[in-house]
Amino acid sequence: MIEALSKPMTGDGCRAELFTEQHRDGLRDACAEDGEIWALYANDFGPDGFDDSIAVYRSRPSNRTFVLFEGDELVGMSSFLGIDEGRQCLEIGGTYYRPKFRGTGFNRRCKAMMLARAFESGIRRVEFRVDSRNGRSQAAMKKLGAVREGVLRADRITWTGHVRDTVLFAILK
Repeated sequence: MIEALSKPMTGDGCRAELFTEQHRDGLRDACAEDGEIWALYANDFGPDGFDDSIAVYRSRPSNRTFVLFEGDELVGMSSFLGIDEGRQCLEIGGTYYRPKFRGTGFNRRCKAMMLARAFESGIRRVEFRVDSRNGRSQAAMKKLGAVREGVLRADRITWTGHVRDTVLFAILK
């Protein structure tokens, strides 16, 4: 299952490649285009925190982080997190799109590609965990057809020290 989830993906005008060192500088630059957004994320992928945060994501054997493209243009990143083969569940998270790609339909196309890969690989449940302050991401989850399952109160402490309430969404196969 993990091997299948690690392969490159292609979708409707989008593609995803597993993060490698050759992507580091381009992805770091893309993440720096919106420094303010990182306050809503659990990890800091902005200019000062990118290298440490990508190292954390890559160090976990149950994570797979992808660099996203539209054509040859780097759009951002997203990850399969907490892949649990026994439960046949994972989270799609750590998603970031450069500002010019927001509201263009790229999210719908990219998530459709990632969901298809997850379900084809034997996953039966895909979760999305969103900071309760992030209204844009919550609206995007509803557009995808994800079910809002509840709020995990005081779920985690983010890199800024904020004690975050997390809204849990899920899509079943």
